[in-house]
Amino acid sequence: MGSEIKVVPMRVLVTGGSGLVGKAIEHVVQREGGKLEGEEWIFLSSKDADLVDVGQTRAVFEKYRPTHVIHLAAKVGGLYLHMRENLHFLRDNIKINDNVVQTAHEMGATKVVSCLSSCIFPDKTTYPIDETMIHNGPPHDSNFGYSHAKRLIDVQNRAYYQQYGHRYTAVIPTNVFGPYDNFNIENGHVLSALVNKTYKAKKEGTAVNVCGSGAPRRQFIYSLDLGRLIIWVLRGYDEIDPIILSVGEEEEISIKEAVDLIAKALDFTGKIQFDTTLSDGQMKKTASNAKLRRYLPNFTFTPLNEAIKKTCDWFVANYDNART
Repeated sequence: MGSEIKVVPMRVLVTGGSGLVGKAIEHVVQREGGKLEGEEWIFLSSKDADLVDVGQTRAVFEKYRPTHVIHLAAKVGGLYLHMRENLHFLRDNIKINDNVVQTAHEMGATKVVSCLSSCIFPDKTTYPIDETMIHNGPPHDSNFGYSHAKRLIDVQNRAYYQQYGHRYTAVIPTNVFGPYDNFNIENGHVLSALVNKTYKAKKEGTAVNVCGSGAPRRQFIYSLDLGRLIIWVLRGYDEIDPIILSVGEEEEISIKEAVDLIAKALDFTGKIQFDTTLSDGQMKKTASNAKLRRYLPNFTFTPLNEAIKKTCDWFVANYDNART
């Protein structure tokens, strides 16, 4: 009687599952056929476990016993919160990342895909930035705590591969936005905070006040596009080296252009003014998606104006329950 090899289907644990990117992955898995037969997907929120605490991290891993992990959980905030609390961002994110990746190792997870950020790249650099340049100099001073904590995931992944042969890797998205984002004006990311500002200005009949000059340039990626790409990384990307997930360099726009697109999507016709007494942060972070295009030359990103319109429509429809 021949022996049978039992193939265990993936059991994927998504940390930060209730956030912007986690909700996007959940949408792709549940509504776009991203889940394959026999798979199990678990989306964790901060209510399930405080991942800063190693005991709670271990307990939730023991409960679900994942074979694969998508690690999105992080302490995050907007520019000015980062500038005020660099130490908190450094310490909490180091703890979260070490707890998740080490516990995944101890529990025998075969793959971990962690989510980094384009802010980890050196402040003084040449453009476009690519995956080889992460550690070439200090990050921008405004969020150095968060940036260094995120860089350490790349260091950890290389060390786990060297010592244990684990194929743990990381993705580096550019500025993400979409449904379920944090739209808080003080602590949200730039585009979503501007959506909330513009919506409130329209309701109240006031001007939109934009922090800074509007000149900084960014590449924005719609959260559902990012969700589709992260699932591809989980299944089809075997490098330890991270990969930038972004629209092309030619899609980079200024904050002023982004505000104009939001105003159009929300039918805001009032005044938009820029407070140049406030910091702009980094003026540009242009990233190359050449590596992604070598793997997926035909991947189609949602056009920015369409993605902003969908995000604004979602925000208006879900305003009472959105994170504001």
